[in-house]
Amino acid sequence: MHLIIAEKHIAAKRIATILAPKKPKQVRVSGMDTYEFNADDRTVVMGLSGHIVQLDFPKAYNNWQKVESRELIDAEVITTPTHVKIVSALKKLGKEATHVTIATDYDREGELIGVEALEIIKKVNPEVDFDRVFYSAITKKEIDDAFANPAAIDFNLADAGHSRQVIDLVWGASLTRYLSISAGRLGKLFLSVGRVQSPTLALIVDKEKERQAFIPKPYWEIFATLKDDKGELFNIQHKTLKFWDKAEAERVMDIIGDNATVTSVVRSKKTDKPPTPFNTTEFIGAASSIGYSAANAMRIAESLYTSGFISYPRTDNTVYPASIDLREQIEIFKKGTFKEYAEKLLAKEKLVPTRGKKETTDHPPIYPASLAKKSELNDQEWKLYELVVRRFFATFAEEAEWETLKVKFDIEDEEFKANGARLLHAGWRWYYPYNAPQDRLLPALEEGEVLTIKSKEMTSKETQPPGRYGQGRLIKLMEELGLGTKATRHDIISKLYSRAYVHGNPLQPTKTSFAVVEALEEYAPTITKHDMTSKLEEDMDRIAEGKVNEEDVLSDSRKMLDNVFAELEENKEKISESLRAGLREDKVIGICKECGSKLIVRRSKRGSRFIGCDGYPDCNFSLPLPKSGQVIVTDKTCEEHGINHIKIINAGKRPWDLGCPQCNFIEWKKTQEEEKKKLPEVPRPEKILDVPGIGKVTAEKLKDAGVSTVDELGEINAIELSKSTGISVGKIMKWQEAVA
Repeated sequence: MHLIIAEKHIAAKRIATILAPKKPKQVRVSGMDTYEFNADDRTVVMGLSGHIVQLDFPKAYNNWQKVESRELIDAEVITTPTHVKIVSALKKLGKEATHVTIATDYDREGELIGVEALEIIKKVNPEVDFDRVFYSAITKKEIDDAFANPAAIDFNLADAGHSRQVIDLVWGASLTRYLSISAGRLGKLFLSVGRVQSPTLALIVDKEKERQAFIPKPYWEIFATLKDDKGELFNIQHKTLKFWDKAEAERVMDIIGDNATVTSVVRSKKTDKPPTPFNTTEFIGAASSIGYSAANAMRIAESLYTSGFISYPRTDNTVYPASIDLREQIEIFKKGTFKEYAEKLLAKEKLVPTRGKKETTDHPPIYPASLAKKSELNDQEWKLYELVVRRFFATFAEEAEWETLKVKFDIEDEEFKANGARLLHAGWRWYYPYNAPQDRLLPALEEGEVLTIKSKEMTSKETQPPGRYGQGRLIKLMEELGLGTKATRHDIISKLYSRAYVHGNPLQPTKTSFAVVEALEEYAPTITKHDMTSKLEEDMDRIAEGKVNEEDVLSDSRKMLDNVFAELEENKEKISESLRAGLREDKVIGICKECGSKLIVRRSKRGSRFIGCDGYPDCNFSLPLPKSGQVIVTDKTCEEHGINHIKIINAGKRPWDLGCPQCNFIEWKKTQEEEKKKLPEVPRPEKILDVPGIGKVTAEKLKDAGVSTVDELGEINAIELSKSTGISVGKIMKWQEAVA
């Protein structure tokens, strides 16, 4: 029996459909769907679910309090199955197999996933014959070619992927445990630290520090609105684009009269070169510019790839290989949505695509592998598919051509300017219209022409701080610095969001980020610098190339990490103090208007959260908070109440921008009162047990706390009562509403 192993179920189904002479038979094996064909020479295709095993430490290392973080550096690393049914199916089919073909994705992760599956099979069938097929798109031509030309498994490439897993586990687990314990942040709120994650976070925090240190400088701009002989209005600006001296700007404003004379008209042409083919980084940047997060763009691209619509989306290549018949690929689109564009390209005698700077031999740039109908995809999938198709077309198109116009004017011996631009020939921009510059049209003007000044304006502005990193821009910087790989960078950014280290896009770091990065930069700077992780990335590349042994790289990595721990332990008390002080600031949302103390996110004995005043018990001001999710204090401040807006982050859900907690609470109370008015009037409870939600056990708790009547319940401070009874502040406030 010939067993073919694909990386995912959908890929297995498509490969089986392509290879089978007739429709393949779907067969359940150990609860997993497989696809069979060729009764005489039985072939079975099964899909995995990515990695089916994971690396971990033995259970003895799980106790954070008993096992020192540094011990994890040299701890045994074990492999445990993550998909029991898939492993069971592999063993069952592996026993019967005479030949195994690994058909997982061709990159480090894919090679490792295939080797993991093969090792499971070899435990039950040590003598099984095996080979490997490589393809870049799940289309009939690519799959037929791949299976007609099987190759050997690249065990060096798999070792490179395995080394990354080991290094990331050891670095991440040991450093995360150390810093979390130092900060007193255990449980769900642990402080995540990682070999790639932490230098990336440091880039974001350092950029925010630049913004905070930036001192805006005022400047002034001077504009005039002119009217030509046809009555058309247009704006011109003084040649001094920014006046740093207000008095000088006012002097110019004072002398502007009624007329402006054209002193120079310069017409010229410029060309706009077509873009290069998409690699992963360029694709994520383009997807980001039309509203996709890096992780979402890659998730959708992966789906389009496994469905056979685009080529493999994880690639560094920006040069189409000679093996692709590009004209044939464009001919696919002679029908359907992109017919007009395809026909125009096919009319060319020669198709010469642009070439980027990076050329690799593993995968081609991302290109459309087959024709999709809009009805076959959802809106998000279609938009990204269209982006890939249009970029592919644009790489064969001509340059765009612009006519530019530079005009100078004289107003009372002061020079003003206006620039215009008009697209003469759309070229590649007709195929790829994203983020296109707009025409800036000026009327037909001649040297010596005198125009009427309709109005003048002096605007006051300030220089702006450097911008934050958007996801696309950050991924490009990570690539330049050697942080992560094309397959992992978007996951690193997703992790920063899920750990509540950043929010928004462009990425804005939280106060927790500042606390972590500042402590590390001062006491263990190696962790926050890209040099360390890019060195390890280079070592992993050398494993893939067969130039160095995996064990040697793992040994060097452990020595490097041991040196980091030496730095940490030398400054143990300072790190703990720095982290705890920084994290306390992360809970501050503003100043209490009633007493001037800090308003802080707090927890009651029962674990419920609320905003309480640091002046308690002298000041009882409090506000409720949602029961679940991480609270992110943003830098936006409520104009009315002077406290910071907050966001609530729940795993797997969109962040909830709650805004000002006090405004939110006031609005909630208003809504509650309006809802109450709609309901039949309910008499005020006379006894504690008449209050909805209070039973005998709770009544006893309240009695022990000195609350026996509804009047006492209505008058007592909710925070104080919560502390003495363990009942949540929110619940007490609801009871108080009921007895008000």
